[in-house]
Amino acid sequence: MKLIIGNKNYSSWSLRAWLAAKQSGLSFEEILVPMFGEQWEQAKSDDQALAASHGKVPILWDDDAVVWDSLAILEYLADKVGRDRFWPKDDAARGMARAMVAEMHSGYASLRAECPMNIRKRFEGVQISEQTRQDVVRILGLWAEARARFGQGGPYLFGTFGAADIYFAPVVSRFLTYGFKLPGFAQGYMEAMWEHEWLQAWIAAAEDEEWVIERSEWTAAGEE
Repeated sequence: MKLIIGNKNYSSWSLRAWLAAKQSGLSFEEILVPMFGEQWEQAKSDDQALAASHGKVPILWDDDAVVWDSLAILEYLADKVGRDRFWPKDDAARGMARAMVAEMHSGYASLRAECPMNIRKRFEGVQISEQTRQDVVRILGLWAEARARFGQGGPYLFGTFGAADIYFAPVVSRFLTYGFKLPGFAQGYMEAMWEHEWLQAWIAAAEDEEWVIERSEWTAAGEE
């Protein structure tokens, strides 16, 4: 099984698929293709899996199966190893976790656009739009509800690490990068996430990367 990903410093969707692959417990080969450089353009033309996904990462290649889109990858892996590895067993908790993942997958466009993932950077005094502020408030509300209702079994959103944490991992990175001031419960959750051994491995690799994507090196306010 192969997982094709983009730059670890910038690619939030790749992080989600990589964490899902780690959560599955299955062995996989990681193939990193630096985005938006010469190698990227060549790979989009020559690589069968990249061609199937219209040049987007992440992509999971498992024998004859080629699966793109991070949520499709997570669900494919859950089918292979058992859904309880990713989703809460309790019906109410599982329903909320699924809804949160679906909303994260399709929403928060303003936060994504104004605050692209950039693990290596730290900004101060970033001015965000009202729409991005609303995105942040919505996310914090969901985190608070999940932790209050279903988080008693551990430090993660639904107690133990699962699909919801995988999907909000890049948001944790964004909140740190752009210096968001957050309430204590959110800080505690973010610390647990940031200290997770898989995320620490991803962060270390991101910090060692030499590639720079200039358009992701600026804040929404246009200040480096």
